Amino acid sequence: MGKQEKKNYSAAARELLKAREPVSSQRPKNEAPSHPGGTRQFIEAVIFALIAAFFLKTFIFEAYRIPSGSMEKTLDVGDFLLVNKFIYGAKTPFTIPLTEISIPHITLPAMREPKRGDVVVFIYPGDRDQLRSAEITNYIKRCVGTPGDVVEVRNKTLYVNGEKFFTPPNMQYLRPFPIPKDSAFGEMFPRGAHWNPDNYGPIRVPKKGDVIQLNDTNFFAWSVFIEREGHDAALRDNGIYIDGKPATSYTVQRNYYFMMGDNRDDSEDSRFWGFVPDDNIVGQAMIIYWSWDPDIPFGDLMKKFGSTRWSRIAQLVH
Repeated sequence: MGKQEKKNYSAAARELLKAREPVSSQRPKNEAPSHPGGTRQFIEAVIFALIAAFFLKTFIFEAYRIPSGSMEKTLDVGDFLLVNKFIYGAKTPFTIPLTEISIPHITLPAMREPKRGDVVVFIYPGDRDQLRSAEITNYIKRCVGTPGDVVEVRNKTLYVNGEKFFTPPNMQYLRPFPIPKDSAFGEMFPRGAHWNPDNYGPIRVPKKGDVIQLNDTNFFAWSVFIEREGHDAALRDNGIYIDGKPATSYTVQRNYYFMMGDNRDDSEDSRFWGFVPDDNIVGQAMIIYWSWDPDIPFGDLMKKFGSTRWSRIAQLVH
């Protein structure tokens, strides 16, 4: 083999060995490695996680915090709950995320309807004489009346369809003696009813297809109800008008529920502001996953964590 051939052979061998070296050994020492594929995968993973979280929150489960004592001691202020949203039929968002702008929504098929005794999260329908609430607010109460039920409270005891309603395990009264039946509270639902929280009704929970007879005496008790269903209701000198047409009755278009708090003497519920339409039902309270003292600020984190109510964590909501 000649010298030129040897030289060419050596050069070729060196190029071959160089090509087989790891890529990292060919990079200048001061050059940082780049991973464009890794960055893209990270961004895709974050987007997927956000979409999955939004899906779960919208259609499956959502976390809620108890802000008031209307369900105490069933649910205490500072309890955090998981709420099953698909059991009653999950709903698409009522507003554009992060805003209060209302948008059309749909309800997916339900596993079942709310039943008496369920602890239910729902969107507050508004005060008694208010067409709708100024903002979308979630409430939590116990469902005591379903569509078509007749609800009545006699001397603090709740009756549904003439039978005594079961006593929830942690139900309580703050006032030991009932308010006399002849002591009417002007703020009770419906408008004009001469009832009080301890002696209330009887009242029928509206059911889709029910026909309500209207007259001059009961018009103002039902006018807001009719308007919430999307109609104009007016009382004129010559009679009652719905959507500009004379009317002596109204046919209910939705199913409704009657809600009460387990802390009966410290709960503003359906006795004060009325029925909850099925469209406002959000889900069923399932389990307490965390609980602590809400009055301790997060600035005092050790004390905050020290207030954890370990005995309440993982309790099922009954």
